[in-house]
Amino acid sequence: MLEGPDVLIEEVANGPDVIHRVKQGGIDLVIVDMQIGAMGGMAICMDLRHEESYGAADPVSVLMLLDRRPDVFLARRSGAEGFVVKPLDPQRTRSAVRALLAGDGYEDESLRPATVRVGSTNVQ
Repeated sequence: MLEGPDVLIEEVANGPDVIHRVKQGGIDLVIVDMQIGAMGGMAICMDLRHEESYGAADPVSVLMLLDRRPDVFLARRSGAEGFVVKPLDPQRTRSAVRALLAGDGYEDESLRPATVRVGSTNVQ
């Protein structure tokens, strides 16, 4: 859904390989699934932010692919610039990629956390 003549997509096998590849440079965007192997999307994102904090890696935007509502909190907490909730939709995914490549953030609204108002009987 993201391929095109001006797009180069690289795949790596695991979280440590993501970190290693980003450190080599030339990466514009990292797309990670929240649930992968021994080092999931949150750990990858946090490790990238750590590496960036002391100059060991160039800053790179992270798009996280999420499964459920609690993952929204984890994506935000880990420092990801954007997230898309599964099942993946090509239009939403391309919109997220375009936004992050333009330097903006992207938050998929499909699993937005519930709003609770204190002192009100109207709980959404």
